[in-house]
Amino acid sequence: MAQTAPPPGGPTPTTPASTTRPDHGAGGWASGGVVFAGVLLFVDGVLAVLNGIAGIAKDDVYARIGGYTYEFNLTTWGWIHLVIGVLLIVTGAGILRGAAWARALGVGMAALSIVANFIWLPYQPIWAVIAIAIGVFVIWSLLTDRPRTAH
Repeated sequence: MAQTAPPPGGPTPTTPASTTRPDHGAGGWASGGVVFAGVLLFVDGVLAVLNGIAGIAKDDVYARIGGYTYEFNLTTWGWIHLVIGVLLIVTGAGILRGAAWARALGVGMAALSIVANFIWLPYQPIWAVIAIAIGVFVIWSLLTDRPRTAH
């Protein structure tokens, strides 16, 4: 019987299977990115809740702007950030636990966070740009990772 060559990166006759190196291609980056995305969503949610509380409790925390198309009362913005923040925390925790529902919801919540922070841009421009970049990374990470299946 002819002997076949082991698969690339697989065990060889001289190395046991437990000592082979895992594949660290693009999937490795994305897999680590999914955990990081879960952490980022969770932390972004906590910060959004704190922003929301600041906007609700004291209406003069953020800069007042004039003549802005998407201008809301700052208390309204506080409630928007509070609700989005709680949803981001729940979604981030779900991603960290490996829940299948959380991955799809994470993409949607990150997109919602991007839109909300884009509209929030005049009130806190630096933080809004950072939050938008976080949302883009989260969406990329969640959409490029392929869950491992058992053979």
